[in-house]
Amino acid sequence: MNSDSESLQHQFLDFLLTDNVKNCEQPLVECKENDGGENLFKEAATSKSDQQKLRGTPQTFQLGEIPTVQERFQAVLKRRLQIQIQDHPPLFPWETKLTDYPDFVDEPSIALVPTWGWMAQQSKLNLPLPLPERVFRQLLEQCQALLTSSVPLGAKLVQVVESFFPTESQTLNDIAGLVLRSTYRSVDALETMPNIQSEYTDLLPRQQMALSLLAAKQLLENLTLPLSSTNPVVERQWLTSVGTLNIRVECQSLGNLTKLLVQADLPTKGIMTLQGNGTLATSQSSSPESLSVELYCRQLSQTYTLEFEFPEIDEQPLLFLISSTM
Repeated sequence: MNSDSESLQHQFLDFLLTDNVKNCEQPLVECKENDGGENLFKEAATSKSDQQKLRGTPQTFQLGEIPTVQERFQAVLKRRLQIQIQDHPPLFPWETKLTDYPDFVDEPSIALVPTWGWMAQQSKLNLPLPLPERVFRQLLEQCQALLTSSVPLGAKLVQVVESFFPTESQTLNDIAGLVLRSTYRSVDALETMPNIQSEYTDLLPRQQMALSLLAAKQLLENLTLPLSSTNPVVERQWLTSVGTLNIRVECQSLGNLTKLLVQADLPTKGIMTLQGNGTLATSQSSSPESLSVELYCRQLSQTYTLEFEFPEIDEQPLLFLISSTM
């Protein structure tokens, strides 16, 4: 058996021996052992009786000899138990026969892979505690649905989160203002969180609102790729359950034309689509590799959409917004 199984056997043996030693503190005639313990005692008693008869005088013990006999008997009993357990190891309650367990399990089997492909990105957000998958998923879906909306960011945050708190519009507006102006450490509703180990469901409603709004704000930021004359190149990463999606967006001036170039390293097979200004460019891969798409125009429009479809991850595509102020 492997070292873990042997360790469990030794622990179980120690437990058995502790109980048996305690039981053996009773008079020796009451201590029975299934594999010869009782017979050993009877044989020892018979042998001593025969010796007494041969000598013709009763056998007597000096003070201190009885504990010595008990210790020797317990040592013999312990060896017998060790041999019996080694020959017939104990089984766990769920086992019907002796089973060897591997020292370790293959990493893909034990990895805590999210059940939803886009969920891994949550680890990149600056949140005081993680969101349940159902909450994160709904927030991301709402953020993508409102990504191209022209409403102000504060109103957009409220619209993303309001489905969780349909009767708390005013409170959501108040906390959304705080989230827009401050980091979570200075937002009153988040300062009173019990501790970092708290579950989302254990938080007060105002704390859930603040955490949800904060997550929505960061998701919208993650999904937006801003280009400007001073910042013509933008890079972004998005973690998935099968690896990292790396994106690089660049605006290049080519005389009278402007080229919008998007390069991406895909973690799995998929389709990348760039659309805007009435044009569309797409590229497809049947394996994890780098793809690129580009659009030419005389002047960049204000917004473009960049979409990734990964059948192995999720049926719902991942949508990004390229905003240009050039």
